[in-house]
Amino acid sequence: MSFQAYIDNIQSKTGKLPEDFKNEMTEKRLFNPDMKATELVNWLKAKYDLGHGHSMAIWAVFKANKWVNAK
Repeated sequence: MSFQAYIDNIQSKTGKLPEDFKNEMTEKRLFNPDMKATELVNWLKAKYDLGHGHSMAIWAVFKANKWVNAK
């Protein structure tokens, strides 16, 4: 499965794009630029029932957009 397919599947399942997840986390004061992948993954699994691979795809977008200070 391509990376874009992961993002498309996430959008189909949740109706949300990565930016929407960031905005929701920001509104709920869950977003932190210094957050770890585990925090995002656990939240996506609990709130949206996303699997690990799909959650990590969202994390990859967070990193690529420099929304998080991941090393």
